[in-house]
Amino acid sequence: MRRILIADDEHNIRHILDFSLHVEGFDVISAQDGEEALALAASEAPDLVIMDVMMPGCGGVEA
Repeated sequence: MRRILIADDEHNIRHILDFSLHVEGFDVISAQDGEEALALAASEAPDLVIMDVMMPGCGGVEA
């Protein structure tokens, strides 16, 4: 199964993307910020990362 990592500081955005991608058969993991996304990317090796550019702390550009 293909794994997608979603990183966004907005809970609602993460929830909508998680639901939509899960319905299409993807395994979805999510992070609240860039630092958490980097850690999950290293440990989970997702096939695709969808990341918000502007997040508090470490955003998508920095990550």
